[in-house]
Parts: sequence; structure tokens; C-alpha cells
Amino acid sequence: MTASVMPPPSRAKAVMKKLPEITLAFWVMKVAATTLGETAGDMISQTLKLGYFLSTVTLFAIFVVTLVVQLRSSRYHPVFYWTVILSTSMAGTTLSDFMNRDTGNLSAGTTSLGWGPQGLGLGYPTGAAILTSLLIAVFVVWKMTGLTFDISKINTFRGEALFWTAILISNTLGTSMGDFLADSSGLGYLGGAVLITAVLAVLAAFTQVRWIPNVLVFWLAFVLTRPLGATVGDFFTKPAVKGGLGLGTYGASAVLLAVLAGFIVYAMAGERRRRAIAVPAA
Repeated sequence: MTASVMPPPSRAKAVMKKLPEITLAFWVMKVAATTLGETAGDMISQTLKLGYFLSTVTLFAIFVVTLVVQLRSSRYHPVFYWTVILSTSMAGTTLSDFMNRDTGNLSAGTTSLGWGPQGLGLGYPTGAAILTSLLIAVFVVWKMTGLTFDISKINTFRGEALFWTAILISNTLGTSMGDFLADSSGLGYLGGAVLITAVLAVLAAFTQVRWIPNVLVFWLAFVLTRPLGATVGDFFTKPAVKGGLGLGTYGASAVLLAVLAGFIVYAMAGERRRRAIAVPAA
């Protein structure tokens, strides 16, 4: 192939790139998606009484379908990307609950939720330790492949597959961390959210420190936005007697879905503008 028929480097990169730019809007959407994942996951498993086990199986199947659509896409599409983020958040919510809880965590008068096992009852510390080990293992394998951890430079199928594996595990781990802070640490829902927000603010300051890799800061922040979503989601949905706002899973999920949908529309408009600039009309 001669150089004359090869696509310009900038255009080739635009075609291959399938993950979003990291901006303030990205982080707002991440928190909205993970908070919605918490409220929607609880709505399916608890409010609709499908149960942790059956909800996890169902939501994991949805995650696989949305992931296949994302992986088969030839370019970044906000709807595809954020649908996978949402599906990993919902699946992570119910999987974390299934791992860490049992019938002792059900509300008074409730003996079971849905069909199948009611939970493994591992507890938050054990569940978090298992998930942390799995996440570390994924990053070790990722490092051994020689592929970049930088989301802005991931442009291969294998790199994207590793990225989404890390996302699913980190979202499940984040749910365990958020539930621990809200339920077991004594901080409560609002206190847990304030603590995580403070840590995220410190990480934001670290981006200005040259000797701290921004890729490391990104992944720490990505993991921590999940427990932030878990605590904020619980704060929205839980009754006032438990320290929440009492909006319920239906109301909170509807509001969060509207917020996320609005940002996705905004992201789609921005992506169309970028493509129009990158590939001007002939």
C-alpha cells in the first residue's frame, strides 16, 4: 500500500477511538450513571423483589449485550458507551449485594427476595478484599500485555476488553465500599458521600502534581465515583428514619435517568461537531 492511499493519522485515530474525552462533563455523567445504577439495581432486586441472584443474572446478561454493541461499534458513540457504564453499575450493585448480604440484611418481615440463593453473606470487608484482588489481577494482566492504561489512547479490541473488565469489577467493588461507608462505618449516607467527595477533591489536586501519573489518578477517581454513586443513591432512596430523603427507587431512578439522558444528548451533539471539524465536507 502506498502512502498516497493511506488515511491521515488524525483521521485513523478518530475512526479507532471508541472511548470519550475526560472532561468535567465526563465525571458528572459518571456519577449520574453510577448513582442511577445503584437506585435502578435496588429497584429491580428489592422494590420489585426479583432478588439479588436473579437480578444479577439478568443484569449481567444485559451487560453482555450492551458490551457486544459497544465492542462492535467502529467509533465512539455516547449512547453505546454510557449504556455499558450504566449496565455495569446496575450489575455491580446487585452482584455486590449478593456477595455481601444474606437474609439478615432484608427488611423486617421479609424472609426472601425472588428465586434462588438469598446472598452469600460474605460481608463488606471480605467482599471488598476479593474484588480488590480481582481488580489487581486484571491490571497485572493488562500490564503484561504492554497495552496502555490511558483511556485516551485505548484503540484496540483487546485494550477495550480489558478496560470493560476492569470497569465491571471496579463498579462492583465501589458498591461494596459505598454500602460499607453508609451502613457499617457509622458515617451514614450523607457522611459517606461527603468523605468520598473530599477524597476526590484531593485526587483532582494531584493532577497538578507532575510526579504523580495522571493515569493512576484517573483510575483511583474512577473507582471512587462508584461508592459516591452508591452513597448518594442510598441517600436519595432510603427513608428519612434511616437518614435518607425517602424519594424511593422509582422517583430517584426517574430523575437520574432524565439527567443522564440530557447529558448523553449533549455529548452526542458535541461528538457530531467534532466529526464535522475533523472530516470537512468535500
